[in-house]
Amino acid sequence: MIATTPCNQRALAKRLGVLPSRMVILIDELAEKGLVERKRNAKDRRHSELVLTKRGGRMLQKLSKLAAEHEADLCAGLTAAERDTLAALGRKIVHQQGLTPDVHPGYRKL
Repeated sequence: MIATTPCNQRALAKRLGVLPSRMVILIDELAEKGLVERKRNAKDRRHSELVLTKRGGRMLQKLSKLAAEHEADLCAGLTAAERDTLAALGRKIVHQQGLTPDVHPGYRKL
């Protein structure tokens, strides 16, 4: 199982670069599918945390496996050193463009 830590909607929206109002819609859709649930924060009951359900965890594992297989297929013609160089160049572009590392820029258009 992939370990995830609970987070709140506002922090997730900020990390993904999504408007908070759009994040509510996204989380509602994920909750309807049984992939996440909102739970009251034990320290501050005014706030909720997002938690992956067991079903959500299985989906995340499946998607992570598919992404790894896709990356392996895409980079099959590269040596390990070339893959490292490609990743370093990608990080450089992300930094130069002001993008959030590890977040697909398509989220900005939601």
